[in-house]
Amino acid sequence: MKKLSEKTMTLLVGNICLVLLCSLLFLSGALSTISNSLFDFNMKNGMSHAPAGDILLVTIDTESLQKLGPYPWDRKLYSDLIQKLEDGGAKAIAFDIELYTQSNNPASDALVSAISKKYNNIIFPSHADLEGTISRSTIVQKGKLIHTDKIVTPLADFKTVPAHINAVFDPDGVIRRTWLQIDTPQGVYSSFALKLAEMAGADIKPFLNAQPTGDRPKTETLIKYDAVQKDFENVSYHKVLEGTVPSKIFKDRIVLVGYTAPGSDQGITPIENHMNLVYAHANILNQILAGELITFTSDMWLFLIMILLALIAGYFTWRLKSSIWSVVLVFLIVIVLLVAQYYLYVNNTLIFDATYPLTAVILAYLVNIAIKTYFETKNKNFITKQFGRYISPELVKEIASNDREIELGGINKELSILFLDIRGFTTLSEKLQPAEVVDFLNTMFNLITEKALENHGTIDKFIGDAAMILFNAPLDVPNHEYYAVKTAYDIQRGMEDVRNRIKEKYNVVVSVGIGINTGEVVVGNIGSYLRVDYTAIGDNVNIAARIESNTTAHQILVSESTYDRTKEHFEYNFAGEKMMKGKTVALKLFEVTELKSPLSN
Repeated sequence: MKKLSEKTMTLLVGNICLVLLCSLLFLSGALSTISNSLFDFNMKNGMSHAPAGDILLVTIDTESLQKLGPYPWDRKLYSDLIQKLEDGGAKAIAFDIELYTQSNNPASDALVSAISKKYNNIIFPSHADLEGTISRSTIVQKGKLIHTDKIVTPLADFKTVPAHINAVFDPDGVIRRTWLQIDTPQGVYSSFALKLAEMAGADIKPFLNAQPTGDRPKTETLIKYDAVQKDFENVSYHKVLEGTVPSKIFKDRIVLVGYTAPGSDQGITPIENHMNLVYAHANILNQILAGELITFTSDMWLFLIMILLALIAGYFTWRLKSSIWSVVLVFLIVIVLLVAQYYLYVNNTLIFDATYPLTAVILAYLVNIAIKTYFETKNKNFITKQFGRYISPELVKEIASNDREIELGGINKELSILFLDIRGFTTLSEKLQPAEVVDFLNTMFNLITEKALENHGTIDKFIGDAAMILFNAPLDVPNHEYYAVKTAYDIQRGMEDVRNRIKEKYNVVVSVGIGINTGEVVVGNIGSYLRVDYTAIGDNVNIAARIESNTTAHQILVSESTYDRTKEHFEYNFAGEKMMKGKTVALKLFEVTELKSPLSN
């Protein structure tokens, strides 16, 4: 079986871990806080601010408290209000007021009892006690109604349509859900809003038959807040009693009566941080009347979408050459997900929880870009190391750090060119085995390469027992003439040890002859479309090669142009004039004898 590469294994393991992490986040619901924030954003920005016109609120506001006295009021005020609303033709009347105990005025309680028995469309709410000692019967069970062993109801003398006003708080304290029904020892109690909608003739079956999501209880539903407090039509309690409100305003209306003065009966909702809870009931009622049941994308589809988008993000992170384009792709996926989930909510009341796909996409990008960056850096370091065998590591680092490309083709540039030839190699090779010849050449070339790279040179090529080294290419090297001569000087000094070892081992004397010239050449990537070589060509390259051919053992000869630029740093002897092939004028040559003034790096 073919062994997987390190890159493939890392990629495979990294993305398997990614999928497992995304699955764990999804199954644990660890991102529910973010999901809720996204839901709240959709809710707040998707409201129509136009609740049903048949909903009317009678508010116990600050003005009413000033007119009628501090709360709680004498219950006669409740019976008086009921009579006003009934006379006006109200379809249903619901008090968001708890009447669980007798008041200090039995006569007033009797009035409320009498009028409640007179009409059959009045709701005084009940309250399920779910905050006491939890027993098996109060544990939330998927697909079953919330059960309570105790329900607190209004006074028995008050005839009321049974309905509960229990609020459902998420862990962050926000009211996003409601229990439309609660199972009690006295039977099933509908919620305040559901009972009002039923009394108004709305079709409540879709809400009761909806399948619960996750481990939620039966008939629990998300509230679709569609209006803030000021959007609902309301009248002050005292104005109704005073008769300043036309009675026709109540005709066929569903009337909610509740406390709206600051300081009590408030809760946090997705659309307002301090909503009087009677308006929460009004929003739920409005939702049921409109038939807007909020549904969810199935967990299976959401999970598949999450994994698919994670794989797509990971795939294109590798396929796209530029990291910028992969960032753009991830950004576009994020935008599409956010727009899609908002569109689905506003137009279809469908909750597509984009939190998990969004997280998966971002994690997939981060994981894969990290792996890609690691291997690109590793590959870059490998190339730098390998290329550093040809040119100075400092030059390699400069090319890498500056993102500078070596120009394709050739350019005219002034270079110092060094040619080197090993003398005595032919005699030595006759005494050595092939493996020993290679070992000897590697020893020599290691010395040559080391000294060349120390002096910012570029190894152009090794030719058998010869070498060609460039200075001032591919990147500029100030004082390249000096470094060329310094390289030759360092090689000759290093040869002393090599020469002694070869003499002792094989009884053969080896030496090096070096020629250097400075001048303008053509340098660049030269060759065919199948094979290119970074090298230098031109007359000055040829002159350097011919200078080297005129050297003797251990000798360094330089041209006059090189001499003029380096004579402050090196001791020279004039070596005479030599006629070079193809030249009509003899070339003055100078022999390096000593380094007198090193150039500080």
